[in-house]
Parts: sequence; structure tokens; C-alpha cells
Amino acid sequence: MSGIFSGKTVLITGGATGIGRASALAFARAGASVLIGDVDARAAETVRLIEAEGGKALFVEADVRKAAAMTALVDTCVAHFGGMHMAFNNAGILPPQRPIHEVPEDELDLAIDVDFKGVFFAMQAEIRHFLKTGGGAIVNTASVGGLIADPNMAPYVACKHAVVGLTKAAAVEYAQKNIRVNAIAPGFVVTPMTQHWADSQDFRDMFFAQNISGRAAQPEEMAGTVLHLCSDAASFINGATFTIDGGQTAH
Repeated sequence: MSGIFSGKTVLITGGATGIGRASALAFARAGASVLIGDVDARAAETVRLIEAEGGKALFVEADVRKAAAMTALVDTCVAHFGGMHMAFNNAGILPPQRPIHEVPEDELDLAIDVDFKGVFFAMQAEIRHFLKTGGGAIVNTASVGGLIADPNMAPYVACKHAVVGLTKAAAVEYAQKNIRVNAIAPGFVVTPMTQHWADSQDFRDMFFAQNISGRAAQPEEMAGTVLHLCSDAASFINGATFTIDGGQTAH
């Protein structure tokens, strides 16, 4: 497959379904080799879909909560494909909705471990590699929950705000090393993780009353911005968070 990313490799965490899978397919169609790190075995299907279109991809089981696992993931990417030029840190979870005073410690810990520390550990490993190779591009998945807040989602909102801050901090630290770090802030995207919301008439009525687009997004509608931020066309974009919410936060 040929395209703007021919000869390049992208590492994606959380590529089993949803935004991660859509972005993996889009990168492959643009010529990139794709390394997917995930704990979800459905990532193997993402690889099969890429290979069925003539692309190159590999799935490696990897837990973003473990710093050593992220270092090993980058090492595997380099060893298998001969390099790593871009990274999309997309792995995340959506904790149960509860008011703050009812959130149990284990749910808070899991949210922090996956939604914040998972991005932090992945970035550490990726940055170490890019410092050796002369630079690269990183995109993190934040959320509109990293810009605004909704009730009963405090752990998720706090972690996604942290991802936005981490994105800015890394951009400031490594801009002079030719490492660009940006984030996307999706609104309501229909994925396996959010399907329970999509299936709820009460939620749809509430959400669509606030969103000027009057609909939810599909994962493919996020992928274009991810690819743009990793491309040379975005060479002067650094430390930014791109809201992709159909106008939700403009309302």
C-alpha cells in the first residue's frame, strides 16, 4: 500500500476496536506499517483487516499500565518493522458513572492506571526512542471530558484533563528535539465502549439536545485528524488539543 506514510511505522495502543481500529486502518491505507499494543484480543481482527487490504500490521499483547510493557512494545515495533516514526496513544477505559462520594478506590485506581499512567508510560518509551532517532510525532486520545465536565464521571474527567496537561508539558519539553505531541478530544463516538449510551434513548435525548450536530460520531471521523497530526502537513502544530465533537463544546 502506498501513501503519505509509505516507509513509516506507527505504534497504536488500544487498536482493537473503535477509534484505535479506525485509525489503524487509515494509517495502513496511507502506507504505514502498524504495530498495535492492546490487551484486547480483538486487535488480531484489526490486523487481519489491514492485511486483507495488502497492508502490514502486527498485534502484540501489551498492558499500558506497565512501564516495562511499553518499553518492550516500542522495542518490538523497531525490531519487527525497522523503526517507529509515529505513535497514537489511544488505549483507555470508561469507568462506571457514579457521584464522586460513591467512587470506590479500586475504580479510581484503574482509571488513573489506564487513562493517565497508560499514556504517560507509552509516551516515556516513545520519547526515548525519538530522542535517539531525531524526532517523531505523538498523538494522545483525550476527550471533551478533558476540557469540560459532566456529572458522575469525575475519575474519567480528571484523567482526561491530565492527558491534556501531559500533552502540553511534553510538547514544551521536547519541541527542540523535533518531537511533536498533540491530542484529540473526541465527543460522543459510537464504539463498543460507548454502545450502552448509544442504546439508551434517555441518553440520546439528553445528548442530542446539547449537540448542534444532532448525532453521534463514527470512529472513522476521528482518524483523519490523528493522521493529519502525524503528517508533515502538521509540522508547526505542537502541544495542541483538537476538539472533534460536532459542536458540543461550542453550544
